[in-house]
Amino acid sequence: MKLEQPVTTPDKAARRALGACAVLVVGALTLTACGGSAKAKNEDAERGGKDTVKTSAPKIAISAADGSTGASINTTGVRVSGGRLTAVTMTVADTRQAVPGTLSADGLSWKPKEQLERGTKYEISATAKDANGRTAAAGSTFTTVAAANSFIGTYTPDGGTTVGVGMPVSFTFDKAISDKKAVQSGITVTSSSGQKVVGHWFGTQRLDFRPQEYWKAGSKVTMKIDLDGVQGANGVYGVQKKTVTFTVGRSQVSTVDVATQTMTVVRDGRTLKTEPISAGGPQFATYNGQMVISEKFREVRMDSRTVDLANAYDIHDVPNAMRLTTSGTFIHGNYWYNKGNPPFGREGTSHGCVGLRDVRGARTDTPAKWFYDNSVIGDVVIVKNSPDRTVAPDNGLNGWNMPWSKWIAGSAV
Repeated sequence: MKLEQPVTTPDKAARRALGACAVLVVGALTLTACGGSAKAKNEDAERGGKDTVKTSAPKIAISAADGSTGASINTTGVRVSGGRLTAVTMTVADTRQAVPGTLSADGLSWKPKEQLERGTKYEISATAKDANGRTAAAGSTFTTVAAANSFIGTYTPDGGTTVGVGMPVSFTFDKAISDKKAVQSGITVTSSSGQKVVGHWFGTQRLDFRPQEYWKAGSKVTMKIDLDGVQGANGVYGVQKKTVTFTVGRSQVSTVDVATQTMTVVRDGRTLKTEPISAGGPQFATYNGQMVISEKFREVRMDSRTVDLANAYDIHDVPNAMRLTTSGTFIHGNYWYNKGNPPFGREGTSHGCVGLRDVRGARTDTPAKWFYDNSVIGDVVIVKNSPDRTVAPDNGLNGWNMPWSKWIAGSAV
């Protein structure tokens, strides 16, 4: 018995969708007798005779009904009772592109290997056979849920990553969510440390989760996303169903003291080093507060026009740069420090970033390169004694600056 398996891979970025998952038994099921008349069989059955002949062929069920729209991109599949699947073929209707799938070991079910695309028409055909050689066939043509009628949450961190102790779980939804309770209830975040984790909404499209204190070093955090079919707004449903696990690495918290223009790096309670820095100048003070490294760039262009500072600077190769806020605060290498200024670390001269001594090229062993190499996404950088205000909790991944009582008050469950 050979199962036909198409070979292509749909876009893995697709997310889970609401499915109109009515079970459809499709196809004519031909019944055959193994001898004797139908009347004799019926009389035999009425007497409870031992020689009653079973005349049921396999029954194939395709989860997406023929002609349906709004089908799930995750749960669409084929099942059979009274026999085993012998062949399943699935294609994209418009292009005839094959969709690869997996047959269960017992031959009773088949499902696509990857999530389906949203707003796409598919065709499935399946055949099955029972132990007596009876066969059945079924088919369905259906369309998955449209992007306009579904929402996806882009989340961080990614599964399988190792992050710093300050890394929150953060979802950004591609549509405004009006039923926050339903959506938040579809996401659970737990830690092997046993820390209580609570969600907080920033507006209608962002939902972050964190414990009261930083994650415990070495703990495992699990995100269970069960949003498939969850109505987030009128006529808009979730399309995601998956479990994501990441690891919290060692604890590294670095403190920038603007008053002394120094940064002290502490890992697992032990001071690794103290380095001179250059914080924001008098007109462009650096934010105070707890900031989480959210991105790392060995080299990046920094253009003042992107942060509404006119033509103050445009540096194409800023080395060893790590993002601290969405609005443009970085901690990065500085190779252009004016030699006419006081020695590096004596005076803040930046436009709000935190600069570390560096050379052009990003690869030479410098304080900036050392800090870059020894930092991970989710590490915490605390800035204190700056004349500026405390960074807003939603400016980057910086919810640690919100009191726990207020954080809890922003939960919808």
